[in-house]
Amino acid sequence: MKRIKIRYLQTINWRNLSPGKIALFSSLALGIILLFFALIILFFPQTYLNGFLKNRITDAFTKAYPEYSLNIAGVNFNVLKNRIECDSISLIKNDSSFSCKIGTFSLYGIGWIKLLREKNFSPKSIAEAALNAKGIVLNFKQSQNQILCGRLHLSVPDSEIVADSVEFHPLITDEQFFAESKFRSTRYRFVIPKIIVSGLEYSRLLDGNNYRARSINVQNIFVDILVNMDKQFDTKSPSPLMPNQGLSSIKDTIRVDSLQISNGRLNYNERYAVGAKAALVTFDKMQLLAEGIVSHTGQLDTISIQAQGNFMNTSKMKLHMSIPLGSPQFSFSYGGSLNKMEVSSLNKFLEIAEHHRIQSGTLHEATFNVNVNSNHATGYVRAVYSNLSFDILNKNTGRGNGIFDRISSFIGKTFIIRGNNIPDESGKMKIGTVEYTRKSDEPFIQFVWFALRTGVANVVGF
Repeated sequence: MKRIKIRYLQTINWRNLSPGKIALFSSLALGIILLFFALIILFFPQTYLNGFLKNRITDAFTKAYPEYSLNIAGVNFNVLKNRIECDSISLIKNDSSFSCKIGTFSLYGIGWIKLLREKNFSPKSIAEAALNAKGIVLNFKQSQNQILCGRLHLSVPDSEIVADSVEFHPLITDEQFFAESKFRSTRYRFVIPKIIVSGLEYSRLLDGNNYRARSINVQNIFVDILVNMDKQFDTKSPSPLMPNQGLSSIKDTIRVDSLQISNGRLNYNERYAVGAKAALVTFDKMQLLAEGIVSHTGQLDTISIQAQGNFMNTSKMKLHMSIPLGSPQFSFSYGGSLNKMEVSSLNKFLEIAEHHRIQSGTLHEATFNVNVNSNHATGYVRAVYSNLSFDILNKNTGRGNGIFDRISSFIGKTFIIRGNNIPDESGKMKIGTVEYTRKSDEPFIQFVWFALRTGVANVVGF
């Protein structure tokens, strides 16, 4: 049979065939070849991808970034759904200082034909692209921190990024974390169930280091901050960057029209001895809106922040803040108000941090306003309260039962502490003075709290 076909082909007079017939035969032959390879890719895509493309990708990556090792496992391609899937991806720096692992990864919606036709990459080829990744783990050995993400979804047509179950925390215990340095440090923990980035301009992102988004929505975030006050701060270490410094130090262009936090929680802790209970300040049911976040700024660019929440789970607190981004110095302003509360709720912080225990007292209302110029805060605290009574505690025992403790409390109540601060008939009352200069080791939130605390202490008499 084969001989008959060969003889038949040999009997064809190819010279006498018309150009149309030659083109027809050529097209049929090319079509059969393409169909053959298409069927291989369609029915045996894993063999092709795992045996050829995966190796090409890892080899190209290793040549471009020799200090890293990339491993891709289980590459699958679904032709009908136009989707590439990977069972797992791992990226490890050779010195083990950084590692990234992704449990599952899928990419779909890529215009592969457009991508292959064009000599240069075009955003049109990914106009319908989307990416899903699950089980993301990033480890930073030098800082001993870890970032987890349960699911990450990127969609080009929706201009959106969604991240679920995001966590940031140290890889070690608090005691191990603080033992890493002989100086004062701050430990942060974040738990964020969901982050939604909307209005992301993928075209600008692909053109270069240009990140722009219409909004970022952070839902139900929990932030826990712990400072080990039992150690001195390192005067030789670089100071923590303030918001204007941090944004101006970013080389890439970042612009976010609005950042919104819904139902957030914040715990601020100060620890004064190894293993001891920490002084605690809490904010719950926080709502925050920040507008005008930008990295490369002009002199008129300013971040505006509006926030409110429950302070120490008893009183509603409102805060507004304005941070000029064009100023080379750390300068900004903030103010707010606090409604009625029983001040004994502050004992969670005062007993440990200030060695005072409030026995009674009612805050009727409070307002505050602070201006910061070149790291120095000035302003006022207006607090209307009544029937304030407290005990001075022993620094070593944390109790106030000793004779000297009782004498100190008596002197404080009689001669120092202002038990009532109610406006008189003319409306006059004691206004607390804020006067505080930022220490070199203080992060932004600590400085805001410490400066406000001086105004409160000035009113009460601490």
